Amino acid sequence: MDLKISNLTKEFDGFKAVSDFSHQMHCGVYGLLGVNGAGKTTLMRMLTTLIKPTSGRITWDGEDIFAMDGKYRMLLGYLPQDFGFYPDFSVYDYLMYIAALKGIRPAAAKQRVNELLKQVGLTKARKKKMKTLSGGMKRRAGIAQAMLNDPKILILDEPTAGLDPSERIRFRNLISELSEDRIVLLSTHIVSDIEYIANEILLMKDGQLVISGTAQDIIDSMPESVWTCRVSKKDIDSCLKNHKVSNVKNIPGGAELRIISLNPPSANAVRADATLEDVFLYYFGERTGENNDTI
Repeated sequence: MDLKISNLTKEFDGFKAVSDFSHQMHCGVYGLLGVNGAGKTTLMRMLTTLIKPTSGRITWDGEDIFAMDGKYRMLLGYLPQDFGFYPDFSVYDYLMYIAALKGIRPAAAKQRVNELLKQVGLTKARKKKMKTLSGGMKRRAGIAQAMLNDPKILILDEPTAGLDPSERIRFRNLISELSEDRIVLLSTHIVSDIEYIANEILLMKDGQLVISGTAQDIIDSMPESVWTCRVSKKDIDSCLKNHKVSNVKNIPGGAELRIISLNPPSANAVRADATLEDVFLYYFGERTGENNDTI
């Protein structure tokens, strides 16, 4: 099981949405982390053969995925950020419809759909219309449709976007459960989505792979230190302008700041253990993104 990306580049009218991206994936969960606009969706669209690269290759066990054509897509499960469905279909009918599109025989489809409804916690909602589901339930239905063909490669684009904290936790647990014996690639700009479940994290910025490794590897890669210090109210704005501040906690008379800096930012600064969120700020600055990733 080997999905290899080699010097992958995708240009749109001279703009490189993905630039010379290379990585190799085996069984496990891979978290693709970056701000909106980093090129995550473009990369995933190439991995799903929806668009072709300008240059470079993607291979599965040594064979070019575009040459494999339908043979490769049989190995693939994909949940795009915005997936389409017929709103008046019930959850069960929606999954049976997708199973038919994937060429799964009716008897096998019924068994598989029932298994997946149980796995994603939608058995009781099987007769509900898709349009009546909550955001989290729709996402779980999306995971189920991506898993219908028992894929060896499961690609999830911003799967927790818009979910509340409890649904996000449930979704992470589900993804971790589904990762056995397959490659799961999950793109997000939310650090907590992948911090505890990803075997390997890939930081992507401006279409390029900045660094990859375990969460601890990436934390250890940050050359600057993390400090906590207390400042008065009048000094808060100055600190925000002059330092990379990853957290502000209001306290009586001022604030307690968490600052990323090579040297102590103040005389009362105390060194703290770095987190993946600190690393995210270090590599990407304050631009965490508010809009959907469209490239």
